[in-house]
Amino acid sequence: MLLNVLTIPKDDPIAFTFFTGYMAMLAASVFFFFERGSVDGKWKLSLLVSGLITGIAAVHYYYMRDYYMATGENPTALRYIDWTLTVPLMCVEFYLLTKVAGAKTSLLWKLIAASVWMLVTGYIGEAFNPVGGSTTHSVLWGFLSTLGYLYILYTAWYGEVAKLADNSGDAAVKKGVRTLAWFVLVGWAIYPIGYMCMPGGWLNVGLGWESANVDLFYNIADAINKIGFGLVVYSIAISAKKTA
Repeated sequence: MLLNVLTIPKDDPIAFTFFTGYMAMLAASVFFFFERGSVDGKWKLSLLVSGLITGIAAVHYYYMRDYYMATGENPTALRYIDWTLTVPLMCVEFYLLTKVAGAKTSLLWKLIAASVWMLVTGYIGEAFNPVGGSTTHSVLWGFLSTLGYLYILYTAWYGEVAKLADNSGDAAVKKGVRTLAWFVLVGWAIYPIGYMCMPGGWLNVGLGWESANVDLFYNIADAINKIGFGLVVYSIAISAKKTA
């Protein structure tokens, strides 16, 4: 009996990033769960969340990888299911880091609401884009999605999260929050590049970038941000333990 074995085409970088993303997320999740026992109690929940983020992503990448290899199409629905679970958890990290400085649950819910807004409007922009692509549709919903992103960005750099970190008196927390803020500024900015590659998007229409590049940029951004967020939290926990 012949086995149906998935192979990576030599000329398909997108398939390569799906396979690599799956393994990277899985490895990161195992690392965070194992290392959770080596940090102080107040950081265990943060590291657990980091492990959940990469663990959930690994499961979805397993299915997205197979979907892409079988159809050659963008796994839009699976992608947004993953983000709906993992992006709010990334916002939870901001809350957990600043909780020691007096962060209230209202901050948590505002960040989650902004992330859900960002994802729902982005999904409408991609999933309900008319056949052949509509620039008006993609720009409108892309703009609405950006509003949620800008709120999170402002909160991390100048708003409540930034102020709580500054008032915490903890150098590790300050550095960690600022590093995560850089991830939001630079790392999260990769996603709009992928979004604009879909049919009707500015990069698709203006520069002729293929819609397949959506997955290429999304996969790279996911690996950088989800694993990176967890490594920042881990470095804070380890630094706090050394200085204790």
